[in-house]
Amino acid sequence: MTTYILISLGIIIIMLIVLLFRRPTVDISALREDNARLRERLAERLGALSQNAIELKNISADIANFKNILMGNKQARGTFGERQLADIVTDIMPPETYDFQHVLPTGVRPDCIIRLPYPPGDMIIDSKFPLESYNRMVAGDDGAKKQFELDVRKHIDAIAEKYIIAGTTAESAMMFIASESIFESLHRDFPATIDYAARKKVFIVSPSTLWATLNTIRAILSDIKIKRVAAKIKKELELLLGDLDRLSKRAGAIDQHFASAQKDIDELQTSISKIAPRAEKIRELDFGE
Repeated sequence: MTTYILISLGIIIIMLIVLLFRRPTVDISALREDNARLRERLAERLGALSQNAIELKNISADIANFKNILMGNKQARGTFGERQLADIVTDIMPPETYDFQHVLPTGVRPDCIIRLPYPPGDMIIDSKFPLESYNRMVAGDDGAKKQFELDVRKHIDAIAEKYIIAGTTAESAMMFIASESIFESLHRDFPATIDYAARKKVFIVSPSTLWATLNTIRAILSDIKIKRVAAKIKKELELLLGDLDRLSKRAGAIDQHFASAQKDIDELQTSISKIAPRAEKIRELDFGE
């Protein structure tokens, strides 16, 4: 028994030694395929990273251009504001409800007119905005904050004076600010100026608030158009009812005429029926020769 156990242990030890010293077989072709696939994936990742880098570069350039517009000359900022205003208006409003650079009877040329029936009248939108003092304020100039508020109020006065014309335009106008951050800063840091604009009936709008305002105006114009069509239909219906009433009266008159004519015919027939027997009696009389 002991010998059997020793033999078994020897066999196990030999098998373990063989397993330890046995070299694993390696599939070279499989390794090459895995390596090729790995290189392809790396190339795809590098291509994607390169594309992302190009897009980030373009975005950086766009941001730089936008900063140059905001920080640059007044004409460039005005052109940018006019284009953004035009894009929003043309995307929302029907073509017949707006006009750009139209000369008013007073000779001024506003950036945009929203055509509304009077009252309230045409609504003027101005896209120019004083940014010189704002840029200095952001840069840390202590005296620029007060100057910025004065510039904004001066611009509000100019809009109210030029674009709110009794009997011609609406009793209010809009001042468009092409930057949401400036719009937010104005409401957060200068609430008294916002109240001043409201008293002057100049409403300050940003791209998002202008979008909402124009959608509301478009809905109102659609409602007015529907009411106008309904009024025309009602008017035509009233005219039609009037024509039907006159036709009914005329038909009644004709009916009476025919009734009177029938009565006359009946009376004539009665007279004939009376005359005929008498004529027969006269013919039957013998007068002699």
